[in-house]
Amino acid sequence: MIKSKGIAAKSPKAALEPYNFERREAGNNDVVIDIKYCGICHSDIHMVRDEWGLDTPFPLVPGHEIAGVVSEVGANVKKYKVGDRVGVGCLVDSCRKCSPCENHLEQYCEQGATQTYGSEIDDGTGHTQGGYSDVIVVDQDFVLKIPDNIDLQKAGPLMCAGITLYSPLTHWQAGPGKKVAIMGLGGLGHMGVKIAAAKGAEVTVLSHTKSKKDDATKLGAHNFLYTGDEKVFEENAEKFDLIINTVSSNKLDMGNYFNLLKLDGTLVSVGVPEEPLAIHPFPLIMKRRSYAGSVIGGIKETQEMLDFCGKHNITPDIEMIEPKQVNEAYERVLKSDVRYRFVIDMSKLG
Repeated sequence: MIKSKGIAAKSPKAALEPYNFERREAGNNDVVIDIKYCGICHSDIHMVRDEWGLDTPFPLVPGHEIAGVVSEVGANVKKYKVGDRVGVGCLVDSCRKCSPCENHLEQYCEQGATQTYGSEIDDGTGHTQGGYSDVIVVDQDFVLKIPDNIDLQKAGPLMCAGITLYSPLTHWQAGPGKKVAIMGLGGLGHMGVKIAAAKGAEVTVLSHTKSKKDDATKLGAHNFLYTGDEKVFEENAEKFDLIINTVSSNKLDMGNYFNLLKLDGTLVSVGVPEEPLAIHPFPLIMKRRSYAGSVIGGIKETQEMLDFCGKHNITPDIEMIEPKQVNEAYERVLKSDVRYRFVIDMSKLG
């Protein structure tokens, strides 16, 4: 076994604290990665506080925005070598046999993909532990190559925030001639702006925070609409081909946002509120609009996203912190007090 140290939550209401544990030895198809940096995702907070009712297993080391360097490879590994800069996202395995897996959509695995943290390990030895740690062992087929021109410090959030926006923007064909709106300008939303703009779409940010207008412009948005003003919804009715909702709130009047869509427009939710959203179908029915969801992306598409970001020089805006600052960072995330993603320097683990 490989000795590892990290930061874990030991119960839903407990602060994260130092935690020593063991990883499996590298198998023939495994890659051992020295973790250099790991981003903080809002879903990390939901999971360690068991807010989604998924019976979070404890102790839990969260983190699925991992960037590091290969330190060892198994005998059958052909894709990577020692010294390669690599990443790990939300998935570390899947059944590999069902229709979604065969079509490179492992995130929709019919047997349930193995999450980077919090998933039961097949041999019954416990559950997976994530990237708030110094080392991880992952099958080569679930490891991602980080382009040379992407700063390793900024690579981690691409593994979740980046692909979470890239996948629906690609699936619903955001590009030249399309008007795309991004709801919310946080860790997810700011990546949506950068990626949609790079794809050639006309990008609008929808936000209830007026002070983010300048940031939206700097990130590449062409327009900014302050949704605290009800007139905005009337004045921009039937304007957008696609809206991506990154907001994890159940307080939204979704009818207002549906009415911003053109005929046959689509609103896609990627943010997950703790409570259900109230939705009336009338605005959807009257303009043949669609309401959809999307979750991360498969391994093939995630690599495609990384290559796209490398080509277009897209990286997240980050704030680097030390492991001892994680609990404070969680509270700041909940207050939207970060521009726009915290990244933990794992070299500072005690």
